[in-house]
Amino acid sequence: MKQQKLSVYIYLFLGFITSVIWIYPFYLVIVNSFKTKGEIFTNTLGLPNDGTVANYPEAFIQLDFVRSFLNSVFITGFSILLIVIFSSMAAYALSRRKTKTSTLIYFLFAILMLVPFQAIMIPLVSIFGSFDMLNRFGISIMYLGLGSSLAVFLFFGALRGIPTSLDEAAIIDGCNRFQVYRYIILPMLRPTTVTVIVLNAIWFWNDYLLPSIVINKEGMYTIPLKTFYFFGEYSTQWHLALAALVLAIIPIIILYMFLQKYIIKGIADGAVK
Repeated sequence: MKQQKLSVYIYLFLGFITSVIWIYPFYLVIVNSFKTKGEIFTNTLGLPNDGTVANYPEAFIQLDFVRSFLNSVFITGFSILLIVIFSSMAAYALSRRKTKTSTLIYFLFAILMLVPFQAIMIPLVSIFGSFDMLNRFGISIMYLGLGSSLAVFLFFGALRGIPTSLDEAAIIDGCNRFQVYRYIILPMLRPTTVTVIVLNAIWFWNDYLLPSIVINKEGMYTIPLKTFYFFGEYSTQWHLALAALVLAIIPIIILYMFLQKYIIKGIADGAVK
């Protein structure tokens, strides 16, 4: 009994330490976003002596926040829409066709998760550039290719838990394959769909590398690209950069809070079954 209590206390202590380590960077960003540039260097770890919110409207203006926000929303939303539609349909087709070819294609999707983006970065940008697709639409197509492997893997795992008798019953009632997918299968994939949305939204919203090498017009810049301008060669406007980072993470945190209850279930459906 004493050993069980000791184990509980050890787990609580380790959980507390882990929470502090995880929350500490967020604390630094939020607290220092309310300080002046000088105070950030003299009092980095402490609370603001004379807190100011002036950093936020200035960062809002310099970011051209509305335009960069809409660019991020378009790229993130359109990319996720493509991934959900095409990946769920591909996983449905692969899971229902028990052939060697479908098994091979599924394993190819799984293997592609191990390919780092840096290995294909240069040829990818070169090919899209030759088709004049270095823009918001082109980067959404790139995200479709980069994000489909994990999405197919999760959808495929979830579909293994949906009996094929449902498909057969719907076909007997007069549905074709697409109608079975649209009206029977897709609603049952809701937890996995939400998981795919959240995982990819966090990635696309915060991504800097791919937009920095694809988007070459300032009017199409996303929030991470605009935030980079606070970091100059000779000086960094930390007070504005930190306020901009807080503005940038608020939308994705709100999305996560609304959808987080589906994530664990979706990952379990996609990975365990």
